[in-house]
Amino acid sequence: MNFKLKIWRQKNAKAKGKFETYALNDVSPEMSFLEMLDCLNNQLITSGKDPVAYEHDCREGICGCCGLYINGRPHGAKNKTTTCELYMREFTAGETITIEPWRAAAFPVIKDLIVERNAFDKIMQAGGFISVNTGQAQDANAIPVSKAKADEAFDAASCIGCGACVAACKNSSAMLFIAAKVSQLALYPQGRVEAKERVKNMVAKMDELGFGGCTNTRACEAECPKGISISHIARLNREFIAAKASD
Repeated sequence: MNFKLKIWRQKNAKAKGKFETYALNDVSPEMSFLEMLDCLNNQLITSGKDPVAYEHDCREGICGCCGLYINGRPHGAKNKTTTCELYMREFTAGETITIEPWRAAAFPVIKDLIVERNAFDKIMQAGGFISVNTGQAQDANAIPVSKAKADEAFDAASCIGCGACVAACKNSSAMLFIAAKVSQLALYPQGRVEAKERVKNMVAKMDELGFGGCTNTRACEAECPKGISISHIARLNREFIAAKASD
C-alpha cells in the first residue's frame, strides 16, 4: 500500500508550524499506525532529514500517549480505538492521511505531533485521589458495594487520560475526563469522605488551566477510545451543585 502523509511539523513550542507532505510506499496493511510512522522516520533519517516527533509508550491502548488527530478525528475514524491500536488496513491505498496534534490551549504543542498534557496531571493533583487515613486495608467483603455501582465505577476508571475528549470538543472541555475521575471515586463509600472538596477543586483547576465548558454536543463520548459515557458528566454536575450548595 502506498500513501501520502500530510503531517504537522513544528520545531518547538514557539516556532510557527506547517503541514509537510511525505510519500510512503510498500506499507503493509498489517502495520499499526505507529509502525507506519516508524517506517516514515527511518526513511527520513536515512535521507538526512529530521524525523517526525510523536509520543508513544505502551502501544497496547493503555497509556493514551499516542493520541493523534487523524483525518479530522482524534485517534482516527475507527470507534473505541487508540492510535496505536489502529491498523493500516483501515485506510485505502493511495489516499492522503492528514496527521495533526491535539488542538487545545491547555495542550500546547511541544514539537511536531507531541503536546504537553500535564494539565491533566494538575487536575488529578487537585483532587483525583483518596487521602484519608482508613487504617489497614479491610476485607473486600467488609464494605458492601452493589454490582451496578461497581461496574459503573470500573467503566469510569477505564479512562486513560489521552485527551481525545478535549481534542474532539469544540470548546476544548475536559469535563468527560474529570467526570470519569470523579465517578470512579464517588461511587464507592471510601470516596465519599472527600467528595465535596474533590469535585470543587478539580473543576476549579480545570477552569484555571483554560479548558472550556461543556455544551452537550457529545463529541467527547463519540471519540473516547474507551467509550466513557457522558452520564458521568451528569454525575459530576450533581456532585458539584451539591458541594457548592453545602458551602
